[in-house]
Amino acid sequence: MDEMIKPLAGFTVGVTAARRADELGALLQRRGAAVQHAPALRIVPLPDDTELLARTKQIVDDAPHIVVATTAIGFRGWVEAAAGWGLGERLLERLSTVRLLARGPKVRGAIRAAGLTEEWSPASESMAEVLDRLLTEGVEGRRIALQLHGEPLPGFTEALRAAGAEVVAVPVYRWMPPEDLGPVDRLLDAVVARTVDAVTFTSAPAGASFLERARERGVREEVLGALRTDVLAACVGPVTALPLERHDVPTAQPARFRLGPLVQLLAVELPGRVRPLPVAGHRLEIRGRAALVDGALRPVPPAGMVLLRTLARRPGWVVSRADLLRALPGAGRDEHAVETAMARLRTALGTPKLIQTVVKRGYRLAHDPSAETKYGDG
Repeated sequence: MDEMIKPLAGFTVGVTAARRADELGALLQRRGAAVQHAPALRIVPLPDDTELLARTKQIVDDAPHIVVATTAIGFRGWVEAAAGWGLGERLLERLSTVRLLARGPKVRGAIRAAGLTEEWSPASESMAEVLDRLLTEGVEGRRIALQLHGEPLPGFTEALRAAGAEVVAVPVYRWMPPEDLGPVDRLLDAVVARTVDAVTFTSAPAGASFLERARERGVREEVLGALRTDVLAACVGPVTALPLERHDVPTAQPARFRLGPLVQLLAVELPGRVRPLPVAGHRLEIRGRAALVDGALRPVPPAGMVLLRTLARRPGWVVSRADLLRALPGAGRDEHAVETAMARLRTALGTPKLIQTVVKRGYRLAHDPSAETKYGDG
């Protein structure tokens, strides 16, 4: 590939994030991707969150026996919101008198920055280890406050309640469906149409919300089918991937659960899914909205891309005009639409001989199987 071509040039990536979406979009665009932003969630601003205010007053007025802090950003946000409501000092005073458990080192740091001290934190950073410790020591008759960050922890909560505890959920940064569903619906349509090459997920609730909206619109099976085959689901980590993997969607995840490595992963995975084809003495790579011809990026119109993909499914085989017409969305019954789109495709590719006209039969990619070994499998 030409060194001047950015790794994600010609690919389109859907971004479902609400928080840090601009940062993720900029990282993708820097590597050449087109970005389709469709926040699958919105965050309820803490000062407006009446449920968090009510739970904070409840804890201030009647201290629980145990408080489990799950995330640093959530814990800091809770303390800051309480301060804004004039309850900051009283909340910290209450938390200083209870058993405070921290899920991992980041939240432990947030607890200490607030002038508090945790009783215990698991080395694994796992809520499962926190649960095991609580159940082992016994929680019957105990009141346990659980600081959540955007999503409930049903298995954790149910296990504690089954063991006799009273669980008070403290929902910090609650996530809700977006007020404008238009962008999500357009991204769902793009997934079904395979006009995006990948969709990124940076939180488990975003994945769950995305699939729930697909269910509401009656397209969930079509969306899942695309994500299982042609559209890459890229998740920032294993927890984020869970709602998708429950539906047998394979996911790609970086070794480090950060935005930068997620983008670096896409920059390897998407080009790696493209099979280079030797065609009429040239090297052809078909990307989402463009083709690489001998390392030069050639943007292709949507109708032309449909034709090119249809021909590339069986390189070298003749595809009839009737079959190409059926592949073109909204083309009707006029085979002249195929000829028009084909002419534009040849112009876009810049090398007309890549596609041959077979008189009275249709069109074929001028595939050269003997040159396959020259390019390998990608």
